[in-house]
Amino acid sequence: MQHHAKGQQSGKIEWAYTTLVIIVAWFALVLQFSISMPLLMAKGCSPRSAFVQILSYFTILSNLLMVVCLSAILLAAKSRLGVFFKKPAVLTAVALYITIVAIIYNIILRNIWNPQGLPRLADELLHVVNPVLFIIYWFVFVNKAELQYRNIWPWLWYPLLYFIYSLVRGAISHQYPYPFLDAAQFGYAHVLLNAVILFAVIWALGAVYIFIGQKIAKK
Repeated sequence: MQHHAKGQQSGKIEWAYTTLVIIVAWFALVLQFSISMPLLMAKGCSPRSAFVQILSYFTILSNLLMVVCLSAILLAAKSRLGVFFKKPAVLTAVALYITIVAIIYNIILRNIWNPQGLPRLADELLHVVNPVLFIIYWFVFVNKAELQYRNIWPWLWYPLLYFIYSLVRGAISHQYPYPFLDAAQFGYAHVLLNAVILFAVIWALGAVYIFIGQKIAKK
């Protein structure tokens, strides 16, 4: 009986925390779109091209993936999508991607520009607050017993497809989402070298998540 009561209490805490993360994440995304859409349209972009340009950022896609993942788990746990996102390997992949967002922004991109007001708020939410909230979710609520090092290789598909998309779109539109992907300025050899380094970092970080997960599971 006591064990059942503890399980119920734990379930309520998880529900409340997941709800909080979803609200903060959706707010951050809506805020970013409401700021960026008018700015891009003022520069001559159509609503459609402005929308696509904003969606072309790894930050936006990864935050969107995170919030869709948690929304599916919370609101449609027994659906095909909910079952898929509830898998420990999938949740760990999402944690990996959102961690990469935080690392790249705070190490490489933070000093490039200095937003103020609402843009600053959106920036901090998307690159710091949301990643930290999801990493806490992973540590506290994800079952890590099933995690294996072989899980890392499938996790690389998403950044690989994103890299290919960014280069193809950049070649067509001459717009690159990040300076280190700007093949027009630095050339493809330099960008490919950047990609190799980034993929090594992503793989290593994935291994760290597996290592930590396995240690926690054993305890």
